[in-house]
Amino acid sequence: MLSIPGIAVQTLLYESANSLVYRAIREADNQPLILKLLKESYPTPQELLRYRTEYRITRELKEAGVVLVYDLQKYQNSLVMFVEDFGGHCLKILMQQRKFSLKEFLLVASTTTEILGQIHSANIIHKDINPSNIVFNPATGQIKIIDFGISTQLTRETPSLKNPNILEGTLAYISPEQTGRMNRALDYRTDFYSLGVTFYEMLTGKLPFQTEDALELVHWHIARQPIPAHEIDPRIPLILSQIVSKLMAKNAENRYQTAGGLKHDLDKCLVQLQETGSIEEFDLGTRDITDRFLILEKLYGRETEVDNLLAAFERVSTGSAEMMLVAGFSGI
Repeated sequence: MLSIPGIAVQTLLYESANSLVYRAIREADNQPLILKLLKESYPTPQELLRYRTEYRITRELKEAGVVLVYDLQKYQNSLVMFVEDFGGHCLKILMQQRKFSLKEFLLVASTTTEILGQIHSANIIHKDINPSNIVFNPATGQIKIIDFGISTQLTRETPSLKNPNILEGTLAYISPEQTGRMNRALDYRTDFYSLGVTFYEMLTGKLPFQTEDALELVHWHIARQPIPAHEIDPRIPLILSQIVSKLMAKNAENRYQTAGGLKHDLDKCLVQLQETGSIEEFDLGTRDITDRFLILEKLYGRETEVDNLLAAFERVSTGSAEMMLVAGFSGI
């Protein structure tokens, strides 16, 4: 058990592959705390750097929906982070205990979306949105996003090709471009994909892609369409299923472009549910107007060439061999 002078550690709340999370009390003023400790007794320099990055970014974010951090201290050969305790539990644990009602899902989804929008407005890409990093207190309705260990303050970055077992982020929720296998830049819209997977799991109780093979999971994120949520559970309104599918579009251009646009649609669903007890279909994304200049990452005027490449790929995938040559002036 963790032993820190002046801190009464109460219980182990959560254990991940890298961290241990404890609930504790600061004895001097009876202040409730969450202690987050690196799991390894001798963490690598990269793991220590990740903790310091998480502390710095979280400390700088002043949004109400971001968990407060009080301190970062050395503990033996590692680091321990002191975080606020507002009485919540992560959605991952709550989903194991019970199923969310439709109204509760919409309230949680709308608030989480609003918080994510505030994070994006601060030019932060979270890069690890998943139910373990969304903390909810059902008694107060308070929601906070945690774990900024791999977050970036860049507006765009280019992921590198890595072994799927060491990719940044949680593999079941990672966006296609975050895998580093799509030759696409990474921006804030990667968080919308991960949020879509989270919503899918909250609604259906299942992940959209379920496999133990890391490489297969990466492939499915890139190339396979999940079964729509309403087909898994007919009680899920079609429009909610369409919202989730839009969030999980393979290309970032086809997802929601703003948290405000997504929140508007979720709130419209909530108003319908409260007023009529049901949710009817409507046009999605009518308020989804971005204030950022984004250049689409797609080819224009090359439909014939792309079709030829895809046709060749289909032929060689059956076992034949071909060679393709590209003609034209250098540099075009």
